[in-house]
Amino acid sequence: MKIRILLLLLVFPFIFSSLTGNENAYDIVKKMDDKLKGKTTEAEIKIEIIRPKWQRELTMSVWTKGANYSMIYINSPVKEKGTAFLKRNKEVWNWVPSIEKIIKLPPSMMSQAWMGTDFTNDDLVKHNSLLEDYVHEMKGEVTIDNRLCYKISMTPKPDAAVVWGKIITYIDKKDFIQMKAEFYDEDETLINVMVGKDIKLLGGKLLASRIEMTPMDKKQQKTVLTYNSLVFDKEIADNFFSPDKMKSLK
Repeated sequence: MKIRILLLLLVFPFIFSSLTGNENAYDIVKKMDDKLKGKTTEAEIKIEIIRPKWQRELTMSVWTKGANYSMIYINSPVKEKGTAFLKRNKEVWNWVPSIEKIIKLPPSMMSQAWMGTDFTNDDLVKHNSLLEDYVHEMKGEVTIDNRLCYKISMTPKPDAAVVWGKIITYIDKKDFIQMKAEFYDEDETLINVMVGKDIKLLGGKLLASRIEMTPMDKKQQKTVLTYNSLVFDKEIADNFFSPDKMKSLK
């Protein structure tokens, strides 16, 4: 009997992986992640910081290459213009033009708010990988904005130095668009909810063009990220993503 089970595992491993759901959940997250990233991306983005008594707006240019490289350059407002962030593999730097200094950000700063928004440093520079740093588990299906979505729980691997204690993501079954994500702390308290809206063609792909991040413990507060443009698979050299390049962007 044991020999028969072993043979089945060797010959038909896909059957058992589909029964557990783990591999399928990983593949779905990978399809969502690959679709959003492409080989490279170049984007123009507007961020609105909405508070009960005031609002503030940032615009920025963003470049990415695969999972290891990303660069962010702040275009406005004037006070922050020229500020840049760079990620190379697991290392993150911040160029502050007002003091003409490059600061290397330690992992402990990844959970802090990015530029006064409701996004963390990790949310924007993608210091951690949704694929490499988490274990994925299927939790069923949910309909969001008339789109049937996979509900997938992502819990950190034991050796992963990540910001969140758990993430639950909702990915559209047809187009692999991330429609919603819930971010929990280590005590499984819901901290932030991210929602994808205004689905449209961006760079030839159907994606959410508006991303809203809302903290659960702060009323009438959220941050809205809107893609003004998005280009995929444009050639970008690896040496573009260097600390010295941050000083000379634009």
